[in-house]
Amino acid sequence: MPKKLIIVCLINFLIAALMGLVLRYSFLESVGLNYRFLTHAHSHVAMLGWVYLMLYAFIVHYFIPDKKPVYNKLFWVTEIAVIGMMLSFPFQGYAVISITFSTLHIFCSYYFVYLVWKHHKIVSKAVGLMLKASLLFMLISTIGVWCLGPAVGILGQASAFYQIAIQFFLHFQFNGWFLIAVLALLFYLVRIEDSILFQNFFKLLIISTILTFALPVQWFAPHPILIYINILGVLLQLLTLYLFIKLIKFKMKKALKGQSKLIVTLYYFSVFCFALKILFQGVTLNPEFSEVVFMHRNFVIGFIHLVMLGVITGFLFAFLYSNQKPSASLKLGLYSFLSGFVLTEIILLIQGVRFYLGIGVISNYYLLLFLFSGLLPLGILFILIHYIKLIHYIKSTAVN
Repeated sequence: MPKKLIIVCLINFLIAALMGLVLRYSFLESVGLNYRFLTHAHSHVAMLGWVYLMLYAFIVHYFIPDKKPVYNKLFWVTEIAVIGMMLSFPFQGYAVISITFSTLHIFCSYYFVYLVWKHHKIVSKAVGLMLKASLLFMLISTIGVWCLGPAVGILGQASAFYQIAIQFFLHFQFNGWFLIAVLALLFYLVRIEDSILFQNFFKLLIISTILTFALPVQWFAPHPILIYINILGVLLQLLTLYLFIKLIKFKMKKALKGQSKLIVTLYYFSVFCFALKILFQGVTLNPEFSEVVFMHRNFVIGFIHLVMLGVITGFLFAFLYSNQKPSASLKLGLYSFLSGFVLTEIILLIQGVRFYLGIGVISNYYLLLFLFSGLLPLGILFILIHYIKLIHYIKSTAVN
């Protein structure tokens, strides 16, 4: 896979992480930026500049045998859209410039889906189904974005319609496009083939992903039927987790033979986070607690980071460094990143529980959160240094 593209994705990720660090610092001192605007920038760059473009690179690398120049050109046009959002969102939020670049990114994603659908070559039927499902969820998720304009114009930003449109986009981006695409890559690398077990897993995964959207709808447009739909979705997800572990248990062990200890740890850590994500969704079986989750921002941020950093990024890093001998900078980077992720998750969870119990704020809570969060961009920086050194080494070897 072209190292330059990986470096671009890592730079995007580093910038998103630094924005997140500034957001943490804003609770300690004023940073002179609009918190909401900076949050939009942080989330868009992380989602679309890091996860989306890394999935783009992996999908083209593994599933497109004839790598036509259009894929490279489309990558850079998409990166221009990311840079546009990176530079506009912190200063104006959702406005003409940021919306223009967001729209450009959406049209790039549509074209990407068309190209992949047309040119992909996948031997495994299981992997092919997972990839196509993830791409379809990507397309479906953008319906939420197209609804934002009418929602604001007709009912305003405070309306349930507007909030549900945002949740629709986020739910099917994270749980549909990102998560299923990552699992498609995992199944490709550990050689999962079509079987009755896979078919059952796949059906339950798709159905439960759709049904669990009932929970965010319930938050903004409460109705008793939505509670039962979410309960059914969560129960199906728990069954999906059981089938997933059964599906990969022996395949993964075989595929990881000969890999470094660090890479094996990354794979199992990501699987653990995936299981944790579904188990945490299990607490919403209690309707009262599902409302508590919504009311306390710590739980929401912690869950988003669990999916984004623990599951998706964990797997992306594992894929990226498979069959490599980790350098000192790579080891330092990955351990720093994982430490920052685990420590911030723990403190968010503890504080969320304290808020729920009415105990109050942990002593030096915001300072600790800021310090632990600093390990994330530091880790990404060391990983970036590893790749820059790798390119330099490849070039010097080619010259000699």
